[in-house]
Amino acid sequence: MADNEYDPAGSTQMFRAFVEETPAPQAPGSVNTYGGNSGGRTGKIAVIAVVALVVLGAVIWLAVK
Repeated sequence: MADNEYDPAGSTQMFRAFVEETPAPQAPGSVNTYGGNSGGRTGKIAVIAVVALVVLGAVIWLAVK
């Protein structure tokens, strides 16, 4: 392969190596940047969405009635 040609496999290998990195251990009390508490946040968003739909449905039902 010539030196001036683009090698897409090299970029793919570098990306895979980046994605497959294991997070470094953290000291107690430090901030976790890998989404350690995303489960609670997702649950809150789901509850808010359901409540918003119920309120919207009640408003529409009252408007039609």
